[in-house]
Amino acid sequence: MATVIAVSGRAEVRIEPELGAVSLTVGSSGGDREPLLHDVAEAHERLLEDVRELEASGVLDTWSAGQLRVWSHRPWNAEGRQLPLVHQANADVEVVFSDLSALGGWLGRVTGAPHLTLGGIEWRLTDATRDRVLEEAQRAAVADAVRKAAVYAEALGLGAPVAIELADSGMLTTPQPMPRPHQAVMMRAMALDGAPEPEIAPAKLVIEASVDARFHAE
Repeated sequence: MATVIAVSGRAEVRIEPELGAVSLTVGSSGGDREPLLHDVAEAHERLLEDVRELEASGVLDTWSAGQLRVWSHRPWNAEGRQLPLVHQANADVEVVFSDLSALGGWLGRVTGAPHLTLGGIEWRLTDATRDRVLEEAQRAAVADAVRKAAVYAEALGLGAPVAIELADSGMLTTPQPMPRPHQAVMMRAMALDGAPEPEIAPAKLVIEASVDARFHAE
């Protein structure tokens, strides 16, 4: 009679990011609507002019800019009294650098500008690289499952195991659960080799894959 061996296989691939996506917000708030709109609109246009120059220099992958949003509200103080009307205006801008060496210098120039807030930097891969590295991680996860099954079979004095089922992690349980987003494959950024890097230093990306498998061995 064949023995069933159930194992999970996991693997990760670490890779330097290719793109740096910078999220910025141009905005402010105040009691005088027209001066506020004027200042924020000027700051927004100055930023976009700078971004267009970056695009012309060839250091960007892409960029996008949202429209200027304006709204008003009346806040309340700690005593429950409604305060005078406050106007707010802001717009979001994302700038994706393909030349990461140009990213830090540009941030140093623009982040001190009035009405400009840095939301953060997201390190990314191009679609082609992400697909390639993901496939590499998936193949390595399967190889890990095969290796584990072989170890168990040898420890039991059995022959070479033969795969009978293979699925993304969590899909072989009974009853089958609905897969959670990114359950089988994940991509995360992490700083390696010591202390965390400064905010604008690229962190390595880790592409992870995991599988569940069942084998027969006699």
